[in-house]
Amino acid sequence: MKKIWDISPPVDAASPVFPGDTSYRQQWAATLSADCPVNVSAITLSPHVGAHADAPLHYDPQGLAVGALDLTPFLGHCRVIHALDAGPLVLTQHLAHALGHLPERLLVRTYRRFPLEQFDRQLTAFHPDTVQHLADLGVKLIGIDSASIDPADSKTLPSHQLIRQRGLRVLENLLLDDVPEGDYELIALPLKLMTADASPVRAVLREL
Repeated sequence: MKKIWDISPPVDAASPVFPGDTSYRQQWAATLSADCPVNVSAITLSPHVGAHADAPLHYDPQGLAVGALDLTPFLGHCRVIHALDAGPLVLTQHLAHALGHLPERLLVRTYRRFPLEQFDRQLTAFHPDTVQHLADLGVKLIGIDSASIDPADSKTLPSHQLIRQRGLRVLENLLLDDVPEGDYELIALPLKLMTADASPVRAVLREL
């Protein structure tokens, strides 16, 4: 059996969220009892909690909602590259050692240990020139273990605007702590949420 790496952080009330975003909340609409045969809960959360796929609607008022996206970029051959000392921005030079014969999907690990308990305001993001270079190499999806491909305090979101212009898809908040550099099969399908700006994903990597 092929080995699987679960690269989705746990999602619960303790999951960190972008400042001002909606945290995970769960209430029980029904509970097991003599009069009720099931537990049923109601969940409230931002679609950006945990591992998630952004939709163009997140950064483009005319962009597609996540439920309308083609699933092809979220499934298939991908490469994981470590950029553990990149600092605030991942530059092309941090990835250059592993860009040969690049598949269409690229995930970048920046954390030595993913911040499971609090939001990281100093998160590592992509430099827009790096996004441009990856798009020129034929990459269709980029992913990162931080909460955003742009700095947390950015108001212009240059990397998000570049993926809009170049038609790339993006995954954020991936848990890559235990994943060696190399090539894998990525499976990270967003839900068919027809009016949402993002979707949680259960992202996994499977050995080729």
